[in-house]
Amino acid sequence: MTDDKDVLRDVWFGRIPTCFTLYQDEITEREAEPYYLLLPRISYLTLVTDKVKKHFQKVMRQEEVNEIWFEYEGTPLKWHYPIGLLFDLHASNTALPWSITVHFKNFPEKDLLHCHSKDVIEAHFMACIKEADALKHKSQVINEMQKKDHKQLWMGLQNDKFEQFWAINRKLMEYPPEDSGFRYIPFRIYQATTERPFIQKLFRPIASGGQLHTLGDLLKDVCPSAITPEGGDIRFFMHYMDISVCSH
Repeated sequence: MTDDKDVLRDVWFGRIPTCFTLYQDEITEREAEPYYLLLPRISYLTLVTDKVKKHFQKVMRQEEVNEIWFEYEGTPLKWHYPIGLLFDLHASNTALPWSITVHFKNFPEKDLLHCHSKDVIEAHFMACIKEADALKHKSQVINEMQKKDHKQLWMGLQNDKFEQFWAINRKLMEYPPEDSGFRYIPFRIYQATTERPFIQKLFRPIASGGQLHTLGDLLKDVCPSAITPEGGDIRFFMHYMDISVCSH
């Protein structure tokens, strides 16, 4: 994977044109113009929307501004899901730009986690990285890294710096030749048509007979309901460490 730099770069620079509009019931001192932004698919909403927040705060009374949150067609958008995952789960069939509604009041406590600072996003991101390395390398790689390496990994994502991020992340994607692969494949399967957040279980990259497992093997084992007879309308979207399944 570390040799596929052109593919990695294309994935990294994937963008979703998005139009942010302020919720109609928010109290403003003047009309709030929409705000347009190209969202990076691999990042998080609350990490890349500082300009959106500042744009709408300019037309609002300060006492009316609380924690910002986003929704799409009535569905609160979970900030701890990657942006590309959110789009594919909720809006993959819509015309671009993606239309997201911005709120500053009535935070949906039952649907969303609070995100009061970027430190919260960093903690979530690093927890995911550590979980994945526990599956791949028994946490050996992440534990051998220095604190500055962890910080470089995070700053690369936060500042959208491909080279900075992958200089560290490539270590997490390697394995000794004698191992023939990771211990387990870190993945999550998200489904748009179920209340279960995601499916996750242990899955080895190599079968007991020595043959390499395919994506189809993983899906048949973990999510057989997503595999339909020929002609079934099921689509899969691949993300870094995630798979989303949309059924129609």
